[in-house]
This record gives sequence, structure tokens and C-alpha cells, in this order.
Amino acid sequence: MNRKSLITISWITFFIGTVIFVFFTPVKTFQNYLVTMVISALYSFTIAVGNGLINDYLNKKYSWVENTRKRTILGIIGTLLVNVVLVFFCNYLNFIIFQHRNSAYFFSGAMGTSNWLTINVALLISAILHAKGFVEAWKSSTKQEVVQQKLIAKSANAQFESLKNQLDPHFLFNSLNVLSSLIDENPGQAQRFTASMSKIYRYVLEQKDKELVTVEEEINFAKTYCDLLKTRFEDSVSFDFNVNEKDLKSYVVPLSLQLLLENCIKHNFATSSKPLHIKIYSENGNLFIENNLQQREQVKESAGIGLANIVQRYSLLTKQNVFIEKSATFFRVKIPILTQKTTAMTTQPSQESMAYQRAAKRVEELKGFYSNLISYCLVIPFLAFINLYTSPQYLWFVWPMLGWGFGLSMHALKVYGIGKNWEEKQIQKILDRDHSKNS
Repeated sequence: MNRKSLITISWITFFIGTVIFVFFTPVKTFQNYLVTMVISALYSFTIAVGNGLINDYLNKKYSWVENTRKRTILGIIGTLLVNVVLVFFCNYLNFIIFQHRNSAYFFSGAMGTSNWLTINVALLISAILHAKGFVEAWKSSTKQEVVQQKLIAKSANAQFESLKNQLDPHFLFNSLNVLSSLIDENPGQAQRFTASMSKIYRYVLEQKDKELVTVEEEINFAKTYCDLLKTRFEDSVSFDFNVNEKDLKSYVVPLSLQLLLENCIKHNFATSSKPLHIKIYSENGNLFIENNLQQREQVKESAGIGLANIVQRYSLLTKQNVFIEKSATFFRVKIPILTQKTTAMTTQPSQESMAYQRAAKRVEELKGFYSNLISYCLVIPFLAFINLYTSPQYLWFVWPMLGWGFGLSMHALKVYGIGKNWEEKQIQKILDRDHSKNS
């Protein structure tokens, strides 16, 4: 028990002891005031420490967030047993040991009423403390989840931006290398290459900041880029486009075809006698870039930016994978065609929002149940006191206690998933599970 809890209990003890002394002690003396304070401290510290220990033990064993139902059931049972034992212990010390009353008085009807009222007050305070602990646990869990999702989103966003920023210098560096070689080989082609490169580089600057572009945009750009390559290689390279009309309005990551086409040229030799054939086609929701394998010897190790960039960008946007297939005769890359324009930056906040809404709804349900429970523990003992004080021969308070108790039980069953909406909850769980599998 921490220092703050001890200070709180001390103030409660002082308040309760003062109220009892002022309103219920017939002889107002300093000695009686001290006795009242000692008895008040006996009840306050004994019941508070006992409930604190059982609460701490259950919190360590069972989480309010992960084991809500088990934690609640064990909390109710443990709190009931502990408070009954502690109240009987305190009452025995107070009436039998301190006030020197006969032991038979402890089991009399008047003492039974005192035990009943004290137990209900203790249970009421315990219920408030359990409800407070539950709400704090859920708030803490929700905050941690929100922070975690924000960190994931920021990390994904930073990683995605870093990958996109690779495209600009990568394309420019390779294009300048091609231009440099053309200046020596064919100055006329170098001029045409420079004019075409300016148009293509404009597209690079426009599209590189986007997460996704349509297949149609990417195909049109790839055809322009292929014309650029034909300017250099002439009949040493051929290109074949065969993309389904229905796939043109779907999405791919920008500049993916340019990187893959560049990869084909970079790693394969192409001559008039042995031309390089490159095919771009769509099939079963995927876009394929395939070339006949004429692998050239690498003078120096490749940086590997092209393929790695595409693979990493797709991994941040979707769970669908990029597949690379290589045989003795061909090299093929398959990239998924996305039907929805979703991004890593918009996915994470939506998950965060849904998690927060579910947690908030759950907290509201349990707050309603605990409010009902606290009201029951407060009102029923008051009715019992009025009943026993005015007409002890007819125990009419039993009827509201049973009726309200039944309603409280139904409320508990509903909140913990066994009530009238149990079927709807189970259906929703199955739908959510199937949706997760499909995703």
C-alpha cells in the first residue's frame, strides 16, 4: 500500500470517527473521541488493507483487459469472502474485546443487523474501488494501444517516404549513365534521348510522391520509357504489352514498371543477333514483367535498389507479396494489382480508431453495470435498516432485494456476453474472424 493510499484512509478514518462522535456518541468527552477514532481506524485500516491485498493479488494474476470476465467473477467472490471475514473480525474486537460484552451478544439479532450493515458498507466501498481499478486499467490499455499505433504509423510513414525518395536520384543517376554512353556512340540519339528523358523525368517528379497510381497511368509511362530505351538499343530490345482492360483502373505502386524494365536492361545483354524480349502482361490480379534470361557478368556488385524498393513499398501497403521467379531461360517478377486505394498511412489510424471505440464502448457497459451494483449495495441495506427498525416482524425489504437482485444478475449476464445479445455477439465474432482471415 502506497503513501497516498495511507493518507486517504487516514482522512476517511478522521471523517467517519468525527461524524460518529458528533451524532451518535451521547457523552462528548475527549476520551470518548479518542476511543471513537481508534475504533474507526480499526475498521478503516483493516478493511482497506484486506481489500487492497486481495485486489493487488488479483490484478497480478488476472488482467482487467485480457481476462475481464474471470477477473470480475473472482473479484466478486474474493471481495465478498474477505469483507465478511474482516467485518466479523472487527466487530468481534470492538464489541467483545474492547466493550467487554457477552459472547452470546455477538450472535444476537441486534448484532446480526450490525454485521449486515457493516458488510454492505464494506462491499459498497470495495465495489467502487474495483470499478475505479477497472476503468484505470482500460484507460491505460487504450492509451498504450493508441501510442503504439501512432508509433507504427509514424514509422511506416517515415520508411515509405525514405523509399520514395530513393526513386528520384536512382532514376536520374541511371539515365545520365545511359546518356553519357550515347554521347560517344551516337550524338543524334543522345539529343533525342535528352528530349525524351525530360518528359519522363517530369512524370517521375509528379508520381513519386504518390502511394499508388492506376495501372493505366503506369502502363502509359512504361510505354514512353520503352520508347526511350528503343532510342538507345534499337532492334536489340523488343517490348510486348498485353494488359487486361479490366485491370487498367486498379492500382500499383508508382514507377514500379520503370524500375523493373530498368532492371531487365541492367542485368541482361542485348544485341541484334540475340535481342532481349520483355513482356508486360496481367493475369489473375497480378502484373507480370518477364524477360528471356541473357544474364551479363557484373563488373561490380549491384546496389539492389530497384527490386528491393518495390518489395518494401508493397509490404507497407498490403499483405500481398511480390514474387520473383528465375529459371535457366527466363526471369519473371509478379507484382500484385490492388483493387482499393489504401495506404499504410491511412490504415493504422483506422485500426487505432476502431480499437479506441471498442474500448470506450466496453468501458461504458461496465460503468453502467457497476453503477447498478453500487446503487443496489447502497439502497438495499438502507431499506433493510428501515424495515428492521420500523416493523421487524414483517421483512418486506426481501422483495425489492430479490427483484432488483434478479435484474442485476441479468445485467451482469448481458455485460459479460451470456445475456439476450449473446447470439449477436457470437455472430459478430465469427464475422470478424472470417474477415481477418480473408484480409
